Amino acid sequence: QVHVVESGGGLVQAGGSLRLSCQDPRVILSVFTSDTMAWYRQSPGNLRELVAVSISGGGTNYADSVKGRFTISRDNARKRVYLQMNNLKPEDTGVYYCSIERRGSKYWGQGTQVTVSS
Repeated sequence: QVHVVESGGGLVQAGGSLRLSCQDPRVILSVFTSDTMAWYRQSPGNLRELVAVSISGGGTNYADSVKGRFTISRDNARKRVYLQMNNLKPEDTGVYYCSIERRGSKYWGQGTQVTVSS
């Protein structure tokens, strides 16, 4: 069973930074390194959108709206993926969801709220 646990959301002023963390606490390293890990976000009235993805083997991809401000990274020692968010803007506000794609199935976390005040 896959458990997706997110942490790190909060309230921050525009221009500030936050770091989100995501893990499956029970995963073993050999499985973690094969997972595709991604962050999505959803704001009221909008569809859930892809923010950043970390692909097995090291590739990453970002939404145009966050390029140059957000960085997705993996920590194999801790078996976690992080989303470092810098220079946050009010339009970054939303619920951020981590997804783990493993063996052809995608699993979602409960989401963590990020609120950026102007």
